[in-house]
Formats: sequence, C-alpha cells, structure tokens
Amino acid sequence: MSCAGAAAARSLWRLRAGTLRPLPAYGRRISVRFYSSGMTLDNINWAAVDRIIRVDHAGEYGANRIYAGQMAVLGRTSVGPVIQKMWDQEKDHLKKFNELMVAFRVRPTILMPFWNVVGFALGAGTALLGKEGAMACTVAVEESIAHHYNNQIRTLMEEDPEKYEELLQVIRKFRDEELEHHDIGLEHDAQLAPAYAVLKSVIQAGCRVAIYLSERF
Repeated sequence: MSCAGAAAARSLWRLRAGTLRPLPAYGRRISVRFYSSGMTLDNINWAAVDRIIRVDHAGEYGANRIYAGQMAVLGRTSVGPVIQKMWDQEKDHLKKFNELMVAFRVRPTILMPFWNVVGFALGAGTALLGKEGAMACTVAVEESIAHHYNNQIRTLMEEDPEKYEELLQVIRKFRDEELEHHDIGLEHDAQLAPAYAVLKSVIQAGCRVAIYLSERF
C-alpha cells in the first residue's frame, strides 16, 4: 500500500452524530461506533444501509434542486420566504446525507447529473403555473418522500431497531419535516393548482421511478 493509501486508511471521518471508526474497505457487513452515544453498530446489513443512504441522498439532492427552481421563479413574490424556509431545511437534510455518504463509503447514484436538471426543471416548471402549482409540486414530492421514509423505518425496525437507532432518528426527523412541508403546501392553496389531481399523480409517478432507479444505480 502506498503512503497516501495508508494515510487514507488511518483517517477518521466525523459525523454530526459523533466520530466514527474507519470502515473496512471490503465485505458486505461493517462495524461502526458512534462515540457520542456509546452505541456500537456491529455487523450491520451493509447492502441495506448502502441502498438507504444512496437513495435518500439522491432524494434530498433532488428536493434541493426543486426548491432552487421554485425560488428562481417565485423568490421575489410573497410566497418566496415560505419556499426559502423549506429549502433551508432541505439543505440541512442534504448536508447530513453527504456526511453519511462519506462515513459509510456509499457511492452516489450515477443519475445525479440527471436529477440536477430534472429537479430544477420540475421546480421552475410548476412555479410557472403560479404559487398554487409550486405548492402542488411540494405536496406531491413531500408526500412521496415521507411514504418512502416510512418504508425505510419499517425495514430497519424489523431488522433491529436498537442496532439502527441513530439512523432511525435521522430518518424519522427528516420524515416529520417533509410532512410539515406537505402541510404547508396544502395551507398555501396547492389544491387550487390547475389539474391538481393529475399534476400530483404525474409527479408522484416520477418520484417512484426516481426512487427505484436511485436505489439500484
């Protein structure tokens, strides 16, 4: 091993949750210690954690791009501060998953450049329908993400809730904030958007495809 490689192997990565032991480079199962809580994750299901972190990172990245598109169109309107507040929370979500990607050595989805463009286009396109269109998009996306997070919570709870306690805390917190965004969208006339039911259904179908692809690729 080169000197650079040895130095990299000895490096310690830091999470908001605490400092982690370096992870083994190979194998389907890994061990991690969260020193902040004293909890040790021994022999975690690497395949499941890898899939969860990759797709959640992609989802939060896409959400950031959607809000960026909405702000590009509606940022100077009366609803701009509302969108900005939700976007700021999504930035925090993305930051956390960026940290988890590094800590668990999870590769990002290869579709990131695509989600970059599609997310912004979806946000800007629905915002061009007016405040109601932007909020309809928010309701559709956040409902889909919350449902997806609930599925992940069930998966981890069925496997070992104590072992995945801190990851569950992250997912639950973000799920609750996505539901807050969903409710904000409804409070700001999402259902008055043109062809609301159709628009919501189309966006949520796209979300399901995005989740499926980002988990696998």
